[in-house]
Amino acid sequence: MISPKKLRSGKLLWQLICYKPKLYIIDSCFWILIMGLPALPGLIIREFFNHLTDTGEFGFIPKTLIALLVTLNLGHIAVIFAGRITKTQHRFIMRSLLRHNLLDRLFENPTAQPMITNQKAENTISQGEIISYFRDDAEQIEEGVALISEVLGQGIFAVISLVILLNINVQITLFVFLPLVGMVVIIQKAETRIKQYRQASRQATEKVTGILGEIFGSVQAIKVAGAEKNVLDYFRLLNEKRRQTMLKDSLFNAILNSGFQNMVSLGTGIILLLASQLMQSNVDKLSVGDFALFVYNLSFITSFFTFLASYMAQYKHAEVSFERMASLLSGVSPDTLVVHNQLNFNNHKGDKRPLQLFEQRLIKNDGDTLQSLQICDLTYHYPGTKQGITNINFEIQRGSLTVITGQISSGKTTLLRVLLGLLPMHNGCIYWNGRIVEEPSSFFIPPRSAYTPQIPQLFSYTLRENILLGLSKDDNDIATALNMAVFEQDLATMNENLETLVGSKGVRLSGGQIQRVAAARMFLRQPELLVFDDLSSALDVQTESALWSRIFVNSKEKQHNNNWTPTCLIVSHRRSVLRRADQIIVMKAGRVEAQGKFDEIFIHEQTD
Repeated sequence: MISPKKLRSGKLLWQLICYKPKLYIIDSCFWILIMGLPALPGLIIREFFNHLTDTGEFGFIPKTLIALLVTLNLGHIAVIFAGRITKTQHRFIMRSLLRHNLLDRLFENPTAQPMITNQKAENTISQGEIISYFRDDAEQIEEGVALISEVLGQGIFAVISLVILLNINVQITLFVFLPLVGMVVIIQKAETRIKQYRQASRQATEKVTGILGEIFGSVQAIKVAGAEKNVLDYFRLLNEKRRQTMLKDSLFNAILNSGFQNMVSLGTGIILLLASQLMQSNVDKLSVGDFALFVYNLSFITSFFTFLASYMAQYKHAEVSFERMASLLSGVSPDTLVVHNQLNFNNHKGDKRPLQLFEQRLIKNDGDTLQSLQICDLTYHYPGTKQGITNINFEIQRGSLTVITGQISSGKTTLLRVLLGLLPMHNGCIYWNGRIVEEPSSFFIPPRSAYTPQIPQLFSYTLRENILLGLSKDDNDIATALNMAVFEQDLATMNENLETLVGSKGVRLSGGQIQRVAAARMFLRQPELLVFDDLSSALDVQTESALWSRIFVNSKEKQHNNNWTPTCLIVSHRRSVLRRADQIIVMKAGRVEAQGKFDEIFIHEQTD
């Protein structure tokens, strides 16, 4: 966890404020008026009471004073409406910027986030658990930014009220600061516990959202195993723990706020007693109007002290949220969370590009064309274990097919993930055309590389949108990609053709169809390196054979025409694929056990 000093929450909040300075200044002006306009009626009230005792200074009749009071309050209502509009806009933008930056960073550098499904990894965060970071923590920081303008508004008029009180009576006014001293002491003493309770509350919420995501994603497995009761009991247990931690957090905050308010009330009572005694004495005697003005303005100062103390606690909560979001980025600077990136709020209801977020720039540079890929001493071990991969060495040439094979848990998938930067390498180097790859996670993306995992991810949109993911290609290009993926017959049976909705995670498609749609998505981008993790596991023998034939037949034709020439790195156990391979890498216990062509490796062995 990042320390508070290193985190510099105040600086991060200031950077958020500076994102939309004009909007923030306008919002602050409105809230200064919202918090300050109620101070002006105090002057009218003093003149009203002084007029009743024949000590008025301006000669206004009561009806005029009442009319001024009503007009002022109507103006206050109008300012409140305007301030609510600007505050809502500013809150929405701050929250959106935080979520955008966090999501953008997780996409940009997958190793920064611990959403790893492999159970060997420790301290992982599931898709359900991460919801609390995007929802609760973003809203907590948003609250910390939004309240600053309100603190500013109250503070300005608290100072003005303080000046008025000093003009009325200096000695009594000095007692106003006693509650503030007590509040500061309480906040300093309670700082650690404030953060502990808020951290525990956030973690408990995170676990509940996490188990919810796992339950909804595993309904069928739960029903088949007859584990509904056990799962629900565990869910109730997590909810009970969450209830207890949130109750402690809420109770502690309530106790603090109650303490602040009682401290202010006690101080106010003492001040009023002193003021009443002055009204009765002949020395520094207060008029009725002065007393009314003193009491009226005193409330602004005391309420500001209460609000300031509450904001100090709120600041600690925002600090916890910054720490949590920064820890999710695993070592990346917390400043990444508040970078002033452009937000696009111009989508219209008629916009049919819901996946534009994933739009990719497929502009190839001279160095992007793959000639050779060299892996040297690649090593990664899962935290707290000796499992992973160790000292992996091999080389891939342009236009070749390299197959990684081996028994379950031999390190095949781990090797691909480390190569692509989805897991951080602990040792080793990767060379693309003889040049070292510094950041694999940002390097191995289209047009250099494309990857399909064991279980491809589809979205709840149309077939077209799942293939394009924001890319601008016409139907002919899509048809070519689908043909290479042996999907043209499947497409012909779909009534809506490319506009067919695939359902959540592609639930309306078979496992083989999902794999081939993911393959078509890769082919459409024509990357230099195609990486498949057991692509044909859900395909029948004929479909699989047709798929590989089309990949290499098409690539040879295009190579002849100086067009796209894919290089393939895949995980597979199929004998037909192994026979076709230019190079086979046999993994065992995270190491390369054998390497070569099919006839060289499997003369005396049987593949799985």
